[in-house]
Amino acid sequence: MKTIKSSGTGFREARRRAAIRLLRKGIRQCDVAERLGVTREAVRRWWHAYESGGVAAIRAKPRGGPKRKVSEAELKEGLPGTLLQGAEANGFTNDIWTLDRIATVIQRDFGVRYSIGHTWRILHELLGWSCQKPQRKALERNEDAVRAFLVREWPDLKKTLSRDAQR
Repeated sequence: MKTIKSSGTGFREARRRAAIRLLRKGIRQCDVAERLGVTREAVRRWWHAYESGGVAAIRAKPRGGPKRKVSEAELKEGLPGTLLQGAEANGFTNDIWTLDRIATVIQRDFGVRYSIGHTWRILHELLGWSCQKPQRKALERNEDAVRAFLVREWPDLKKTLSRDAQR
């Protein structure tokens, strides 16, 4: 008998087919169960399903679980534009995006609440975005005064600091 890889739905279906082949050869259910490493009850259920529904009854079925609530296409199309407008444009007090804020926007725009971790996966894996830190500058900063300082005063200070370090 062929070796069956032990993972996934393909494995489970192949194991059921192998059990049916062995049972059709006249091998007892308890011996089939022992050969395949399953319970006798499992073999009994597989045989009963096969007798009542044929091969289709023992085929692998997709696993259950909640369906994806927002499609990847919807997120790729709608979310980046909203986020690029900025956090303030989306009703927040400052223009810094946090995962909690993005989850709130997804809930508002798509009607689905995702966890912080899943929100990160959407940004990183689906959209290819990464974590960014905002540049911090004083609100009172005068760019003209900074440029003037760098041109006029900084070179002399740099020389003085360099000389002091050598002593």
